Amino acid sequence: MRQSTLFTKTRREDPAYEESVNARLLIRAGFVHKEMAGVYTLLPLGLRVFNKIIGIIREEMNAIGGQEMLMTTLQDPELWKKSNRWVEEGEKNPNGLPWFKTKLVNGNELGIANTHEETLTNILCQHVSSYRDLPLYAYQFQNKFRNELRAKSGIMRAREFVMKDLYSFSKTEEQFREFYEECAKAYLRVFDRLGLGNRTYRTFASGGAFSKFSDEFQTLSEAGEDTIYILKEKNLAINKEVFTDEVLSDMKVRREDFEEHKSIEVGNIFPLGTKYSQALGLLYRTEDGEDKPVIMGSYGIGVGRAMGTIVEALHDEKGIVWPSSVAPFAVHLVALQGGEEEAEKLYKRLKEQGTEVLYDDRIDVAPGAKFADSDLLGIPARVVVSTKTVADKQAEVKKRTSETLERVSLENMPKFFF
Repeated sequence: MRQSTLFTKTRREDPAYEESVNARLLIRAGFVHKEMAGVYTLLPLGLRVFNKIIGIIREEMNAIGGQEMLMTTLQDPELWKKSNRWVEEGEKNPNGLPWFKTKLVNGNELGIANTHEETLTNILCQHVSSYRDLPLYAYQFQNKFRNELRAKSGIMRAREFVMKDLYSFSKTEEQFREFYEECAKAYLRVFDRLGLGNRTYRTFASGGAFSKFSDEFQTLSEAGEDTIYILKEKNLAINKEVFTDEVLSDMKVRREDFEEHKSIEVGNIFPLGTKYSQALGLLYRTEDGEDKPVIMGSYGIGVGRAMGTIVEALHDEKGIVWPSSVAPFAVHLVALQGGEEEAEKLYKRLKEQGTEVLYDDRIDVAPGAKFADSDLLGIPARVVVSTKTVADKQAEVKKRTSETLERVSLENMPKFFF
């Protein structure tokens, strides 16, 4: 892509209305546009990153047997009344959800989806009847709408966002637990591939109404809203809400051996038991002819939250530092005065071999501003072609994570990135 044709522009100053680092940098660099509190548009560069995150998650979910689908945003209230979750959060019912609701022209009320347990359970009532139909694992990437009271953490806590939500359906607790552990391993692979592996912990958390514990995946960051305690020698992490003497005693560990850290919850997995299968009538017939409710689990990753967490965790004083796995482009090619002709040739050669290149071909921007933009955008490698480098038949290469400059011949440059 030629930077001269990119309609988004960078900003020199942080937007005054944003508190979080991720929102400030993503807006300044032209990755997102803020529509209103908790609502952000993905601009072209942001969408490239977003889609790469989705690609990584999709690969790992498919690898453990997930089947991708796409459920509706508009929701039938009758389904949610069966599980007692149609009421709004904050009402007396503890199962209330942060609903956005709307009405048809005939006055009938509809929900705007914030989760999909009831919807998928109802669908599977048409497809599951026998033990031979289980287990199965279905997932989607879909917009969720949540009427959050607070939305001040940039794209990490939004009122409209894309969630990867996977649901497991099993015959037995043993079968459920086997998949649960497989999914936990897959989540760790996801966060490792996103560049967050060395700071993301599988964390014991409250299991709510369904079990004693669930699991969160927490990334260490001072921007986090959560507090976790880490025992590094055992790679053990516990959320503050369950960091009690009773739990520590059960785990045979000592409070004083843990370190306290702020963290961002980037994913969660938790048992659902038979709450929704019983409420909506999702039963299967065993080999002995007995009808039993299906055992369910839920597994979520917020795609925008993951994107914002990467920015929070990996930025520096100059801007964003994208891992190569999700960067919008692999190379930022910068043409300076006198290097335009060779830069054009190099751009075409890199594109022909399949290297993703953002080519800064702007003619009315000073070198210092081009370099500042390059640092802000956070693309893994910058290649500069100028009068000085062309004289030596070379280009100057600098990785975003290094201050070291390397000279590479123009002839060999495509091989350098292949």
